[in-house]
Formats: sequence, C-alpha cells, structure tokens
Amino acid sequence: MRTDDSSTNPSNHGDATASAAAPSASPGPRPGAGTAHAAAPRRRWRTVDIVVAAVLAVACGLLFWLWGQLYRGVGAPVEAILPGFQGILGGPWFIGGVLAGLIIRKPGAAFFVEVVAASVSALVGTEWGALTLVSGIVQGLGAELAFAAFRYRRFTLPVAMLAGAGAGVAAAITDNIVWYVGAGPAFMAIYSVSVITSGALLAGIVSWLLFRAIAATGALRRFASGREGRS
Repeated sequence: MRTDDSSTNPSNHGDATASAAAPSASPGPRPGAGTAHAAAPRRRWRTVDIVVAAVLAVACGLLFWLWGQLYRGVGAPVEAILPGFQGILGGPWFIGGVLAGLIIRKPGAAFFVEVVAASVSALVGTEWGALTLVSGIVQGLGAELAFAAFRYRRFTLPVAMLAGAGAGVAAAITDNIVWYVGAGPAFMAIYSVSVITSGALLAGIVSWLLFRAIAATGALRRFASGREGRS
C-alpha cells in the first residue's frame, strides 16, 4: 500500500512491491472464521428429519391420547392424597418435545413434534378439546427454549431434564391460568412444583432412555444422535 511519502523515500518502492505481491499468497482463514458456515448445514432440516419428526409426532400424539384416557382414573386418587399433587402425572405429555429435540437436534424440532402430537391427540378425541393444542404449543415452546439455551449443541441427560422441566414450567403457568384460576396459592404452588418435577423426571429421563434405546437399534444411523447413542 502506498504512503504519503512513497515518492520521496526510495525504500518505499520495495515495500510497495512486496505489498502488491502479498495478495497472491492466500492467507489462511482466521481461527474460528469457518465455524458458522460449518454449523449451518447441520441446522438445516433434511427430508429425513421431516419424516422422522412426523412419525414421532403421530406416535407421541397417540401416547398423549392414551395417557389422557388413563389420567382421570389415576389422577383422582393422587389429588385426593394432596390437592395439586396430580401435577406429578403431567410428564408423559411432554415426552414428544424432549424426545424430538434429542433425536433430530434441529431448531424447532421439539416445538414442531409437541404441537403436532397435541393436534393428533385432539383429533383422535380428548375431553380437553381445542385447548389440547394450546397446551402443545406452550409445552413445545418450553422444551424448545431449553435446547436453544445451549445453541443446539448439548444433548446430555441434564439438558433433557431441563427441557422436560421447561415444558413443565410452561404447563404450570397455562394450567393455573386456564384450569385452576380459582384455586388457592397453596394448590397452585403444589401443582407447579409437581408438574415441573414430573417434566424433569418422566419427560426428561424417560425421553433420554427412549432415545438411547432407539439409537442402540441402529434406527438413527442417519442422525448424529444415532451415532452418538451407539458409542
């Protein structure tokens, strides 16, 4: 590059020659410069991701429906023991989002599967009707935020439990507003703690174990999660 005194200082002509020649040698990339580009393809949804997400959503939707049929018979005795403690039975409704996040590992996977699963459950027929879809949306968002907090790079058991707990937090807020608005503070507190705990345990740990079991069969070999699960 020329400087203001290049015409009067002979040594600068040599510097200019060297500078002109420098671009011919392509410099190496800055450390970390290619990281964003390398990670981007992994975050794009492939056809296989969409297919597996759809299959998971339908399977989990049927699971949600079945658990809804059993809930009243199981929940009433639990509520009789301690009003609000029936929230401990909420975890199975969060499995779709957590399991999808662990397997597919793409932004939106947890939210998509949880919402579609809730839609399937509602279409099959539940006593909660269209509000089942509302629950799916907020629960899916709660699980999704947990994976997003780690930039979709960590999928350990604690992260799965956090995703389940996140879905539980979302469910606790929604249920207390929609279903238990007239309940006292003690009931709401017990219910909230119970459903969040259930999310961490029944959705987080159970989803993690399901993921590991599925990966061990080789069914997830086209996913990074499958190769990790078999290692």
